[in-house]
Amino acid sequence: MPKTQIENRLQKLEEHLKSGDAAENDVLYEIVQDFRQLDKIAYKLGFFSKEQSYATRLSWWPMISILGIYSAGKSTFLNHYLGMDLQRTGAQAVDDKFTVLCFGGDEGKDVNTLPGIALDADPRFPFYQISRDIAELTASTGKRVDAYLQLKTCPCEPLRGKIMIDSPGFDADSQRTSTLRITQHIIDLSDLVLVFFDARHPEPGAMRDTLMHLVSETIDRPDSNKFLYILNQMDVTARDDNPEEVVAAWQRSIAQAGLTAGRFYRIYNKNAAMELPEKVKERIDSKCEADRTEIYDRVGQVGRERAYRVISLLEHTVKDIEEKIVPQLTDLIQRWKKRVFWNEVTLGFIVVVLAGLWFGLTGTASEMWSKLTNLEPMALGILGAVVVIVLAFLHLKIGKRAANKIVKQLEYEITNDSSREGLTRAFRKNTGILRTLFIWFVSQPVGWGNKTQQRLHNTLSKVNSYVQQLNDRFTNPSGKKAKPDPVQTEETPTAE
Repeated sequence: MPKTQIENRLQKLEEHLKSGDAAENDVLYEIVQDFRQLDKIAYKLGFFSKEQSYATRLSWWPMISILGIYSAGKSTFLNHYLGMDLQRTGAQAVDDKFTVLCFGGDEGKDVNTLPGIALDADPRFPFYQISRDIAELTASTGKRVDAYLQLKTCPCEPLRGKIMIDSPGFDADSQRTSTLRITQHIIDLSDLVLVFFDARHPEPGAMRDTLMHLVSETIDRPDSNKFLYILNQMDVTARDDNPEEVVAAWQRSIAQAGLTAGRFYRIYNKNAAMELPEKVKERIDSKCEADRTEIYDRVGQVGRERAYRVISLLEHTVKDIEEKIVPQLTDLIQRWKKRVFWNEVTLGFIVVVLAGLWFGLTGTASEMWSKLTNLEPMALGILGAVVVIVLAFLHLKIGKRAANKIVKQLEYEITNDSSREGLTRAFRKNTGILRTLFIWFVSQPVGWGNKTQQRLHNTLSKVNSYVQQLNDRFTNPSGKKAKPDPVQTEETPTAE
């Protein structure tokens, strides 16, 4: 039997983790096996199709994304960090594509630019099969994935072992809907998100909805600590001698968007800086250099943070299945049963009333009863079978109609596309023919029972163990020194 695409993808991931030399790879390999177990549970529940996996909902390569408005200095910062002019820069929007940057090989000397299909068709990158979402959004325009994405490779040492994504400015409205969809996809997968603001334009009116997407929709996330808010081009404010006022203005804007805690990182690019008086330059340099160093440190340790984030996602997934998906599915089943019950009661009441009126008006009730009692056993059996078949047919029709109405309601009740799609698929599985025929014996979703719950609890119990294994690699609370390896000494040859 040929392997599915998702199986091939998971096998390649396992091979990558086995062959990698990162300290946390062995732990991540074990976590992949746990995700496989969760996939089996999701398949049994009907929440996943056979081409879905929890392991594909995150990037297994350390991933840093850079977001913000145009002219905020995103590309300039990226070029400075990489040590080469990889991205175009300018005061206006100079690039309208999401650019994925990765290491291009030890022997490479040049920057290679590849089209978006290189990302869409390769499961190793974060935009695997993103063309499906883009096609839904651009059905009227006919734009393809190459209009939104590109891949650049270069031999920059800071890129080794990680992926960085440079995004277009948020104020380009021509393809704003698709840009926001792709941005949300990036945020979900990223281990670190650098959100850039232009210090030269505090509190711009056009930033209101951008702040909502970059701030308001991130503060309630369980991984909100992965967002760094950066005020770039602080050299302009230093010349006016009002950097504190600029920071305060941006803090007010961020507070209005809902983020009342946290801090701004203040930086500027020395290579593109304005001429400043020596004293002013010294004053701003001390602060900006400290913030830049802290940002670079976070970028440098993103691999370690990624490992802990994967463990956190494993824990969140287990709890999501047990505390959200199954209760929601159980509630849908109960609503379905209740709707079927009342529909059948209503239909039965109507049939009884109509039959009563008919027999009352025609006076044929006693005659009908006499005919039934005088039927041969075989004929009576056939009649009974016909009645049962008709009732079963009506019951199935009522059950299907009730299920369809609930599915339509889900379109308005659940806004998250993947959750709605999964619940709809699982609900359909739980309202099949057999489940409908024996609806009054249905008490819990298909594939949910004590054995499944025990498997979830076993997976959850491993989380602390994984964290401790990572801690053992990166920490040493006792302060004990590692024992040196014994020195092999050559034996002194003896004279014979």
